[in-house]
Amino acid sequence: MEQRVIPRIMIAATGSGCGKTTITCGLLQAFLNRGKKLASFKCGPDYIDPMFHSEVLGIKSRNLDLFLNEVNTIKYLLSKNASGCELAVIEGVMGYYDGLAAKTTACSSYDLAQKTETPVVLVVDCNGMYLSILAVIKGFMKMRQDSNVKGVILNRMPPIIYTEMKELIEEELDVQVLGYLPEIKDSQIESRHLGLVTAKEIGNLKEIINRLAEQIEKSIDLNKIVQIAEKAVPVEYELTEELRKINRMSTDVPIKIAVAMDKAFCFYYQDDLDLLAELGAEILTFSPLEDRVLPAGIHGIIIGGGYPELYLEQLSENKNMLEEIKKVILQGMPCLAECGGFMYLHQYIKDEKGISYKMVGAIEGVSFPTNKLLRFGYVSLVAQRDNLLCEKGMEIKGHEFHYWDSTNTGNSFHAQKTLQKANWDCIIAERNLWAGFPHTHFYQDLGMAIRFFKHCQMNSK
Repeated sequence: MEQRVIPRIMIAATGSGCGKTTITCGLLQAFLNRGKKLASFKCGPDYIDPMFHSEVLGIKSRNLDLFLNEVNTIKYLLSKNASGCELAVIEGVMGYYDGLAAKTTACSSYDLAQKTETPVVLVVDCNGMYLSILAVIKGFMKMRQDSNVKGVILNRMPPIIYTEMKELIEEELDVQVLGYLPEIKDSQIESRHLGLVTAKEIGNLKEIINRLAEQIEKSIDLNKIVQIAEKAVPVEYELTEELRKINRMSTDVPIKIAVAMDKAFCFYYQDDLDLLAELGAEILTFSPLEDRVLPAGIHGIIIGGGYPELYLEQLSENKNMLEEIKKVILQGMPCLAECGGFMYLHQYIKDEKGISYKMVGAIEGVSFPTNKLLRFGYVSLVAQRDNLLCEKGMEIKGHEFHYWDSTNTGNSFHAQKTLQKANWDCIIAERNLWAGFPHTHFYQDLGMAIRFFKHCQMNSK
């Protein structure tokens, strides 16, 4: 059994929109200003919040998702990515107890806190409340006896009543009040359409976060947060045989994998890209928006999710890139395309006005808007045939989040919605192509990454 001491804290909240991301980013900046060596994580599958963390830290944030990965893998990734850090900060998801469905806490922030034995700081939105704040905090602490809530931060708290509220809370409840954040004009990091605006699209993000950090230094007790984090027990995990197999694979030539990375395509799990690099791949980024050609000498392509629908005209006008991607895929180059990347490979994408824009054309069909969140949530995917990532009959776990659909969603996998009866066929998966709306994570089965790498290796010969 492996063991590592990791001072850590989870920033959870009573619900979405209560200020988790705002406070997490402000705390990260404040600790960074103090010279702390930090690691940050996000509970669940979300791509957007880790981008905000990364903009603060200058290093990649990671996801810890109990649906996509086993508990032991989660502990391994937490330990691996927080190695050498003085403090790890985990941002929760939704409300603290909100999980896969109304009747379960599975895959919730609470679930992750319990399974990683991480102390929790609860963010409470105090707008429009006074004494009722105590009822909210008490409810969250008593909902489960092992809530592990060690402190609270009062968000949107009027400074004039803070001292009184702090005394009341600490007198009646067994919890520390660690401070407050007043309502600061133009300094809230909004979710906006559950993440429609990414970190790089907020031009004054650095200014906002520095302003938050400055206020946090004044009104939140950072020393007490560190003290709580340092009481976390060591993280223990088993270095399984599968994890021991993560070694550089022998190859005659360097394997180069091109990864689309710009404002249109930016949704990736950094652990997946790191895993490919550990296997021996050289990761080369390119922009379907700006670059006219793919990186030279590549053996595979990954086009992740994002928001291509916001840049349809620019993507369509880059004809040389469209033609080159289509050419290499039709010639057999391995290509993994998820969600936005899948849309990009279509013949056309329609915008919300019904105007069609020409895309890559490696996949027949049209991607079109539905004006509603479609097939949202976790899914289990069973392969109907051998393909780029796995063999027939294998089950892969994934997550869908999209407002666009397709006239050709594929039938290489059968999807079953978690804890629901809904099911459907999806994904176009062949020897050299895996393209569909679901997002996946390589660490659920390292064989997927190894299989993709080997296909890239075969393409080099």
